[in-house]
Amino acid sequence: MKSLKLIALVSAFVFSLQAAERPNIVIMMVDDLGFSDFGCYGSEIETPNIDALAANGLRFSRFYNTAKCHSSRVSLLSGLYCDQAGSESLKRAATIPEVLKSAGYSTAMVGKWHLDREPTDRGFDQYFGHLSGATNFFTGDETFRLNGEPWNDFGDDFYTTEVFIDYAEKFVGEALEESPEKPFFLYVAHNAPHYPLQVLEEDYRKYEGRYREGWDVIRQRRYEKQVEMGLIPEEWALSPRPEHVPAWEDMSDEERAWDERRMTAFAGMVDRVDQTTGRLVKFLKDKGVFDNTLIMICSDNGACPFDRTEGAEFEPWDSRSYWCYDTGWSHVGNTPFRLHKQNQHEGGISSPMIAHWPKGRTKTVPGSITHQPAHLVDFMATCLDAGHANYPDEVTLADGTLIDVDPLQGKSLVPIILGGVREPHDFLYFHFNGNRAVRKGPWKLVSHQSSRWELYDIQKDGTELHDLAGDHPEVVEELSEIWHETADKVERLPAKRTKPVKDTAPPLLKKDGRPDKG
Repeated sequence: MKSLKLIALVSAFVFSLQAAERPNIVIMMVDDLGFSDFGCYGSEIETPNIDALAANGLRFSRFYNTAKCHSSRVSLLSGLYCDQAGSESLKRAATIPEVLKSAGYSTAMVGKWHLDREPTDRGFDQYFGHLSGATNFFTGDETFRLNGEPWNDFGDDFYTTEVFIDYAEKFVGEALEESPEKPFFLYVAHNAPHYPLQVLEEDYRKYEGRYREGWDVIRQRRYEKQVEMGLIPEEWALSPRPEHVPAWEDMSDEERAWDERRMTAFAGMVDRVDQTTGRLVKFLKDKGVFDNTLIMICSDNGACPFDRTEGAEFEPWDSRSYWCYDTGWSHVGNTPFRLHKQNQHEGGISSPMIAHWPKGRTKTVPGSITHQPAHLVDFMATCLDAGHANYPDEVTLADGTLIDVDPLQGKSLVPIILGGVREPHDFLYFHFNGNRAVRKGPWKLVSHQSSRWELYDIQKDGTELHDLAGDHPEVVEELSEIWHETADKVERLPAKRTKPVKDTAPPLLKKDGRPDKG
């Protein structure tokens, strides 16, 4: 068995020779950010630092997540489908930091964990952040940890998005000083822009008045920008506004004012993510390591339609506030797609993904867009490839627990990042609760809340508006068999979660994004 301990012994002899050519690796995941919420993906939100990485790197137009916070983190870290890895327990998985650490990398993480144990139990040398799935941006919560120890030094100027990058710079700076011969792996898992929509006042003020035109105008404008930049083909029609979401012009002045304010807060939060990204880039440049650092930026799921607002009487820069937006604006975030976080339609699983690696660019033209499909499970394989590391059969945790590791699902993105074409996945599998999908070649089969299968030619009809299930029953049968076989044999889902879909129409959605059974 190729345990990580054996790999570490072998790697010790060779990593110093490889370090000069292996890149540092930074993976940044933002939370609940829709496909179109960065400027370089169509947004009016100002993200000049992230846009600059895209302009000098590569954008993916068909990059997939799992449509949910914790499951996306599992797949990113493990290279496996969520339940295959053991879900939050990661009981059948190695992690990227465990594998890279054995190959001579220093490893650090800041931000949201949302899994079992702690990051320092699963391969990270250093960690600062919260173990919870969401936190107050100004006051934090009791799950904050610094290298495994409880941390509660929340001052008056505490704001998660800023403090995470403070610690990212601290950890990387210490690693470079202590072991300059080692490349580093940094995982930045932002809490932003996940609800509560808590924003610094200066960032909120910057966007006041920008959303007065409302979601219909803003969404159309984003779509036109996406087509113009070549992110999506012109033949993809813009998906319509959900029936339960009113036209902006039909709303009362009071309703429009409230929704305008919520989107203003969201925009300010995304802007701050960009500002701190610029700060991290400058830090890497000042340290002389930027050119040989592979940076990959993505989101964990599509924009979130859940309206769980409390404390609406408080301003969004007041820690007592707990604002959320709902389907009207999440539909904008997921432009041009339909449906949202948790759903396996494109609005739930499509993420922006930007890759930037000056020394590894080779044939890639700066600012290019690739339409090759990719998935979060590909990050592990990419790190193995770039970091000259081996994928293990087993891993021994710090407490002595031995884990047998499942076979890797992902494929390296390095050939794409270098400007080439990689061998595609045979298929991509998706599942969360009653939502299912499988993509193979030009076809995508998808079910919403276990309702009847829908079939789309995902290359011609990327916004999933023309269901072809009735025209191609043989494709439905083939892809449904793939889904069930993967769910049973790879993910090991219990029988109650793999029952055949019902011959019913997809349910309507309530305003909070949950299915309406009425």
